[in-house]
Amino acid sequence: MSGVLQRRDGRVARRRGFRGVAGGTPEAVSDTVISPESREMPRRESVPVRTIATVIAMVLATVLVLLLLRAMSKILVWVVIAAFFAVALHPVANRIQRRVGGRRWLATLLLFLVAVVLLVGITAAFITPLVRQAGVLIDRAPAYLDQVRSGKGALGELAQRVNLNDVLARNSSKLKANASTLGAPALGVLRGAATSAAAIITIVVLAYLMVLEGPQVVAGSLGLLSEQRQRRVRKVSADCARTVTGYLSGNLLISVICGALTYLTLLLLGVPYAGLISLFVAVADLIPLVGATLGAVVAVIAAFVHDTTAGIVVVVVFIVYQQLENHLLQPVIFARTVQLNPLAVLLAILAGVELAGILGALLAIPVAGVIQVIVRDLYDNRKGQLTPAPTVGPAEQLV
Repeated sequence: MSGVLQRRDGRVARRRGFRGVAGGTPEAVSDTVISPESREMPRRESVPVRTIATVIAMVLATVLVLLLLRAMSKILVWVVIAAFFAVALHPVANRIQRRVGGRRWLATLLLFLVAVVLLVGITAAFITPLVRQAGVLIDRAPAYLDQVRSGKGALGELAQRVNLNDVLARNSSKLKANASTLGAPALGVLRGAATSAAAIITIVVLAYLMVLEGPQVVAGSLGLLSEQRQRRVRKVSADCARTVTGYLSGNLLISVICGALTYLTLLLLGVPYAGLISLFVAVADLIPLVGATLGAVVAVIAAFVHDTTAGIVVVVVFIVYQQLENHLLQPVIFARTVQLNPLAVLLAILAGVELAGILGALLAIPVAGVIQVIVRDLYDNRKGQLTPAPTVGPAEQLV
């Protein structure tokens, strides 16, 4: 059966009915011709209001979290530094805990008491000579002024060479005006010193609590995992802790080398207070990025005060040593203590300095070591297992 249908728009559509096929079964055949204008367009489903509200709420929550992190950036830095030292001191606390009968509070207290005593001793070793020399300088100040005014003595000859008296006479009004405005910078220095003291105390307290309560917090968190995952997390955590401890031990070794070299150089040149200056250089070398330069400046000034030749020799020694430390000692020592490739050590330091300055330089090497431990663990646990989805052909094993 076939026929012709007349549509309202004037177009003609032919329809054929059924035709027979082999086996006697009728087959419906349709060759209806429909114009493109008569095809229905697919419907666009509207987005639910609840979905839009959820997306807006998530965006606002993300912005709020970022603002909170920015406002608390200083506190977060303190927490990160405290956690860094807590992880490094954790193995030492465990050893002391085994010696004192398993009492964690006693082991932590003894550990931090020893640390505080060492810190106070080092501070006293610096402050006592400085106070003594400051007293001597105050007592001799009138004599030094007389030398400058009369042109006699070493200071008087130096003042005559640079025409210091004439310069002071011409700029006396400016000097008085600048002296009257020294109150604000002094107040800023005092405020900075108070903030630094508060930061040190906060970091020490946080590190103490982390070392004391860390095992309980870790045990409670691991209790949420299965036994197999607990063993894996404990193994990875122990490797990460050894990485941080290795970084600290390597940094201490580099500082000892720097201090010993400084002491030998100053001792051979006859510079006074060689032991004190070398101790300051060793402690300053612990500070990443700027510590070595700060220690070198102090040593160079002391050498120039003693003798010009000694100052030049110290400058040359520190320039050569800085190149050796940055490109040889740090990569080689940290490659042994942190188990990192020397190239990876150098790249980590550069990346950390670029991303976060001093804090990045402090954390670059241990963070790189921790990332290496985690990546190695993920690789070791997936090695030999079937991939979750077939690649080309049958599922292959990771190698």
